[in-house]
Amino acid sequence: MSTFQRLSNLDAVPASLRGAYIAIGNFDGFHRGHQMVLSALKARADAAGVPAMVLTFEPHPRDVFAPAPFMFRLTEGDSKARLAEAFGVDAVTILKFDRDFSQIEAEDFVARFLIDALGVTGVIVGSDFHFGRQRRGTPAFLKAAGDANGFAVETLDLMDEGDEVISSSRIRAALSEGAVSAANRLLGYHWFFDGCVVKGDQRGRELGYPTANTMTHASFQLAQGVYAVRAKVAGRLLDGVAAFGKPMFNNQRPPFETHLFDFDEDIYGQTISVALIGHIRGQEVFSGLDELITAMDRDSRKARELISTARPIGALDSKLGFIG
Repeated sequence: MSTFQRLSNLDAVPASLRGAYIAIGNFDGFHRGHQMVLSALKARADAAGVPAMVLTFEPHPRDVFAPAPFMFRLTEGDSKARLAEAFGVDAVTILKFDRDFSQIEAEDFVARFLIDALGVTGVIVGSDFHFGRQRRGTPAFLKAAGDANGFAVETLDLMDEGDEVISSSRIRAALSEGAVSAANRLLGYHWFFDGCVVKGDQRGRELGYPTANTMTHASFQLAQGVYAVRAKVAGRLLDGVAAFGKPMFNNQRPPFETHLFDFDEDIYGQTISVALIGHIRGQEVFSGLDELITAMDRDSRKARELISTARPIGALDSKLGFIG
């Protein structure tokens, strides 16, 4: 296949995707463990001469059953689709997950989606994958269903690094501590997120550091501090320094504030994608604005230094285009 396809349901699957080999999972973060699954997916699909598809779900099931969204999401639907395309699979299907969906019996999930809608050639999942009402669909259940219905099923163990497996929760914990390098290493690319640029309090402009501000969710648990960043906006790739948290001002639900070097254009209402290159420092309270500006000057120099030495972590990182 030459054109990446993104589906939001499986009601009318294009003929070109029938018989696909698929990988199923939440894939929050699209980290190196997920990439191991997708490398196997591509190899099996290529050997069988069929498309390779990712089947995933939005929102995350844990958020559906919580009183309010609470999970620090690494990659939501648009980001997962971007990562899947960059990784080189042929298609991604992002199914809406809600309480009704959660009540689909495991047998019905297999019959409705895997057999009737997709006519899958094979399925690959991680060893921690479960599906269907009350999570009855285990990897063993899926293997038995595949044997009975003529499609292959492969279960892959989780990937280890150090004394722990690579997991989305481990990466969330790293980002919540400001450990950007560790998080990026586990991801296999520089972590990024998207946001719409909104008007802030204009204080940065008054200090000589105008910022592109994006609002954050209550569940956005990145450590408050200052970061070296690369941003994509208006079709351009720009270097910058960003701050999350406003300890000297109103620090309730602060925006993520990105100062783009050598850039001063009106981009309100546009989408900005921000990749974290490195952590510079935690948030500090200064004695006055002069001391704050001095710190901002120092942060900018450090950000430029970190960005100048940044290199792609791997092929996926290169294809995402934040790091040349």
